Amino acid sequence: MKIGLIYAMTGEIESLLTQENAQPLQTVAGVPFYQIREDVIACAGGVSKVNAAMATQLMISLYQPDLILNAGVAGCFESAEIGDVVLAEAFLQHDVDTTNIGDPIGLVSTVNQITFPTSDFDKAKAAMDKVGIPYRTGLVATGDWFAVDCDRAHWIQDTFHPLLCEMEGCAIAQVCMRNGVKFMSIKSVSDCLFEHHDFFFNFPTAMKDLNRVVMAFIDHLEV
Repeated sequence: MKIGLIYAMTGEIESLLTQENAQPLQTVAGVPFYQIREDVIACAGGVSKVNAAMATQLMISLYQPDLILNAGVAGCFESAEIGDVVLAEAFLQHDVDTTNIGDPIGLVSTVNQITFPTSDFDKAKAAMDKVGIPYRTGLVATGDWFAVDCDRAHWIQDTFHPLLCEMEGCAIAQVCMRNGVKFMSIKSVSDCLFEHHDFFFNFPTAMKDLNRVVMAFIDHLEV
């Protein structure tokens, strides 16, 4: 099984590039692609939905993966430790709003759905169980907005009830769905939106073990 790993930021992919057989492949439309293992291609697609969608389509068109796995950091709406791992159950886009023409909030036209479930969730959970670390599961809200504690964050929580908030995952899920490619996602908590009076974003701690978990997950995944 060939897997395409999609990250947003170069800082999220760096630790993978130190693996013994990792090597750069090519950069297309500003997206760098790397061979991590014989069966694993990774890229850093850039922050936000358009960048994520473009990187996903490039990954699918260039390398024909059987599965796209999105990994990276995310903010958490609930109490959590920085670095806690979340296996995503589904994604939605909190900034899609065509309610003025009668649609429900979050409906993505063309595909006409609000929620984008991840693939083979039972098998993904079985793989995470074999990794042997604590993890949570939940819904992830995607949008072109870096979430902080404010009225909009509370509105997202009250409207959609997600566990996490980030900027790429649902765009990746949507592109995978339209291409008929399986999609999964593993996130690490980088900040808790409502727990600090002063904004606190801890990227190094969130990334400390994430890629080790990702590669162990791949080793145990049977789909």
